[in-house]
Amino acid sequence: MLNTKRQGKLAAVAVTAVTALAITSCGSGGDEPAANSSGGASAAAEPVTITVHTFGGGENFGYDKAVEKWNAEHPNIQIKYQNLTDRFEDVYLPQLLQKLQAGSGAGDVVGIDEGAMGLMAQRPQFFADLGEYGLESRKADFPAAKWENGINKDGKLFALGTDIGGMAMCYRKDLFEKAGLPTDREEVGKLWPDWNAFMETGKKFQEKVKDSKFLDGPNTLYNVVLNQEAPKHGNIAYFDKSNQLVIESNPAVKTAFDTVKSFSEAGLTAKLASFTPEWNAATKKGGFAVMGCPAWMVGVIEGNAGEENKGNWDVAAVPGGVGNWGGSYLAVTKQSKHPKEAAEVVNYLTGKEGHIAAFEEANAFPSSLPAQQDPAVADKKNPYFNDAPVGKIFGESTAGLQPVFLGEKHAQVKTSVEKVLEGMDKGSIPYGEAWTKFVEAGVKAAG
Repeated sequence: MLNTKRQGKLAAVAVTAVTALAITSCGSGGDEPAANSSGGASAAAEPVTITVHTFGGGENFGYDKAVEKWNAEHPNIQIKYQNLTDRFEDVYLPQLLQKLQAGSGAGDVVGIDEGAMGLMAQRPQFFADLGEYGLESRKADFPAAKWENGINKDGKLFALGTDIGGMAMCYRKDLFEKAGLPTDREEVGKLWPDWNAFMETGKKFQEKVKDSKFLDGPNTLYNVVLNQEAPKHGNIAYFDKSNQLVIESNPAVKTAFDTVKSFSEAGLTAKLASFTPEWNAATKKGGFAVMGCPAWMVGVIEGNAGEENKGNWDVAAVPGGVGNWGGSYLAVTKQSKHPKEAAEVVNYLTGKEGHIAAFEEANAFPSSLPAQQDPAVADKKNPYFNDAPVGKIFGESTAGLQPVFLGEKHAQVKTSVEKVLEGMDKGSIPYGEAWTKFVEAGVKAAG
């Protein structure tokens, strides 16, 4: 999810509120660990509570209904599900690292955005080996790229995949109609087979519409382009596969930067940083017409735009046709006093049933191959987005998914360089100085 995935300032009280809840509990929805059945966990002498911490906007990971079902069916293991913040890189991640280093305060199960998986894979001391609980049997359920990111530096399985991003463009039908542009999703997709055509569409929109901007801001555009370009240049972004910083030399990064710069200079952005209160409000009020839209973003839009905008938003193909942005994982922390039961919870939430429930609730497109193939996902239409065939759109966009190497400090570099993009877009950093400052920010963040 992305999440990244994904607002708001997190009160300290909300971060540390991890008190156990002594209520009845749940069990696996069908994908049992090879060596650890739910029957064994349910036989625990005392009921236990497993705290699951996640992040993300809208419906975030989409676990409300899955957790409710688990808790109703398994009286001896209760899930306490807490979504802590919209913002992963600059709120959730540093707080999670602080808790892991302190040895207390983290959930039994924690969500991790893919951008921090390189970082976490280098810190096996913080996470349980899920192989000890039979979860290595799940390997065939995931694309190789998704599975491999859950293996730590010691070769142990420490996390299982939740969603993957896929790629599309979400757009406001009402604003396209106002601009005299097509509104049917198939026709909209034909407007922009590539990014040059996308810009021309933006200019046509902006000529007719003066009180809304074509794009939301720099972040979503940048991430869409970067994630499309990285597989063309060795499947790397900020770091090469030996963990050396390549931010200045990687053409994928420069192409994504230049794309944002060109749209900003053309006056096509609303100059909004993603996952801020202003961005959330503009999503609802029609402050912009188009935004990069991985599958998890569909849930963010619906959560932010509200019921009054049902039917105003729709989903079309992304320029370039394919790509993946985002996706997350679940891991069991070594702080957990109940790692066996926590592993069962991970097994359930990342199994076919958990993935389908998350997709139905939050449009979190499954990384689970059995879930992707299920009609509940493959044939899914989203009523909020004019019955857009989201299962088909995002399924096609993730076909042939290639793993992009994300270095140990990917998340820190990403946060720092995107601050420069935001400054450039808002005018506080001159366009002519932005690339130099962008590189400098990345080098500093990489240490």
